[in-house]
Amino acid sequence: MTDRSPPMSSNRPYLLRAIYDWITDNQLTPYVLVDATVEGVRVPPQVVKNGQVVLNLAMRAVANLELGNDYIGFQARFSGVSQAIRIPVQAVLALYAQENGQGMMFPTEDGDPPPPAPGPDDSGPSGEGTEKPRRSPHLRVVK
Repeated sequence: MTDRSPPMSSNRPYLLRAIYDWITDNQLTPYVLVDATVEGVRVPPQVVKNGQVVLNLAMRAVANLELGNDYIGFQARFSGVSQAIRIPVQAVLALYAQENGQGMMFPTEDGDPPPPAPGPDDSGPSGEGTEKPRRSPHLRVVK
């Protein structure tokens, strides 16, 4: 007997919202690692390093944060200029707490493992609205 139920939608946006809530509920700073080469990613080009960008999603760093099923959207300041940021959920490689690296990595859409997270020398932007991580994220499986 075969199961003919319709295919399920991606669980990625639900996991992103849950991990974001978990990080913020613990009074930590949520950082997102994004594959900036994915179509539809809208971030200032000067913050992209090696095709990736790390962004601070803390409420003090962004405005109008929307964690939707298809996109993450918010306003953030880069070099004093407010920018509209839009990230397709499939471009998210990891969501983690800046302070301790706990969070979740996500596979690329084709199932390949994500590329390595940026190290301390090539991490995300350091302008307003974002903070440079102090060290590479150390992610663990959340059970």
